[in-house]
Amino acid sequence: MERIKPLSDFFAAIEKDARISITHIGIYAALLQCWQEHGFINPLRAYSYEVMKIAKVSAHATYHKSVKDLNSFGYIRYEPSFKRNSPSKVYLLF
Repeated sequence: MERIKPLSDFFAAIEKDARISITHIGIYAALLQCWQEHGFINPLRAYSYEVMKIAKVSAHATYHKSVKDLNSFGYIRYEPSFKRNSPSKVYLLF
């Protein structure tokens, strides 16, 4: 049960946050999945395409808007790499 605590904490935090959409939730859940797959290392180093695939998001603009929103709302800290061959850093703020 300890492994789902970050997701439970996220749901508790967004309960009254009207800014959060289903896309934000999907991307956050996908980030947690990537975090698990990469050995629970924070910051997570991930490529947008791998997070998008898990979250079932097909448009890059939608992904980037949602990640930037999650960053500005204080749920994650996002540091884009701006390089195709280098993953971005995502700090999961628990």
